[in-house]
Amino acid sequence: MSKRDYYEVLGVKRDASAAEIKKAYRRLAMKHHPDRNPGDTKSEELFKEASEAYEVLADEEKRATYDRYGHDGLKGMGGGGAGGAGFGDVFGDIFSDIFGGGGGGRGRGGARRGSDLRYNLSITLEEAAFGKEVTIKIPRWDNCSPCGGSGAKPGTQPQTCPTCHGVGQVRMQQGFFSVQQTCPQCRGRGQIITEYCPDCGGEGRQRSEKSLKVTIPAGVDTGDRIRLSGEGEAGELGGPNGDLYVQIDVKTHSFFSREDSDLICQVPIDFATAALGGELEVPTLVGKAKLQIPAETQSHKVFRLRGKGVKSVRGGATGDLLCQVVVETPVKLSKKQKELLEAFRDSLQGGGDKHNPKAKSWLDKAKDFLETHIN
Repeated sequence: MSKRDYYEVLGVKRDASAAEIKKAYRRLAMKHHPDRNPGDTKSEELFKEASEAYEVLADEEKRATYDRYGHDGLKGMGGGGAGGAGFGDVFGDIFSDIFGGGGGGRGRGGARRGSDLRYNLSITLEEAAFGKEVTIKIPRWDNCSPCGGSGAKPGTQPQTCPTCHGVGQVRMQQGFFSVQQTCPQCRGRGQIITEYCPDCGGEGRQRSEKSLKVTIPAGVDTGDRIRLSGEGEAGELGGPNGDLYVQIDVKTHSFFSREDSDLICQVPIDFATAALGGELEVPTLVGKAKLQIPAETQSHKVFRLRGKGVKSVRGGATGDLLCQVVVETPVKLSKKQKELLEAFRDSLQGGGDKHNPKAKSWLDKAKDFLETHIN
């Protein structure tokens, strides 16, 4: 008898996400589980069929093969039976609902690694460009000093749980399934504490605030992260610390903007300098630099000062400073100045189109457009 399409079995579309596939399987497994339907061979077959479909579709490699070649492509890949990728988590959810309590997929008893922490650090553009050492304060869980992280009263030691023998889980039989659950006596710790540490109440950890020196390397930018190994929260039952990730955010600068390793700024220049040329002093992160403005410079022209940008944190050459000049129209003119400008304008008009070639080109294009599109 030919097998049904696995997507049809689970009742999902072919482009269903992993979460949608898991949810569909969980619903079917809850409905057709043999322990909920004793003696119902039809439900048992449906349960096996759903489990087989989930094993394949929950595994990225098997799913890709199935999508391309169908059932025949899975031969030799181990498809067609329970126990594939992702089963631990979904079985844990199902058994929790069917039998109550914790299910498979939880960690074993004993020491557990602490959580990673994230610290958002705002720095100036100058600090990002040249690097800096800063001191930050991190609130976190640390090992309790009196008990050394064990949770037991100083002078005593935790005892191995007699029920799970330090594993943190116990095995129970439900029908033809063997299920692991969190040990009810030690609650997954694998150890029994007869006398709790008075300082941490048996937790093995205490809240604290630690000061850390962080070296900010030159060239960092917004979005970069600095990893401090072992500076996260302390693990449970003496487990290793997690890591601390310092997330960099570079503040907006009053003069420069940044694009990768280049710095960008706008430089206003007067009309006379734009027309006749000249020399300007512009600021950089390391002092002043001279910017040569050639005659007949147009507004928004960009000049590049090489090596005046930021050094990349990942190595390579230092970026450039890009100066965009903006011709500033004079304001609050005196009567005499207006007269001079009017005389100057008259002299330009007397020269025909040679003084304003762009204006002539624009006017010609505008005229052609109007004649073509406007009746």
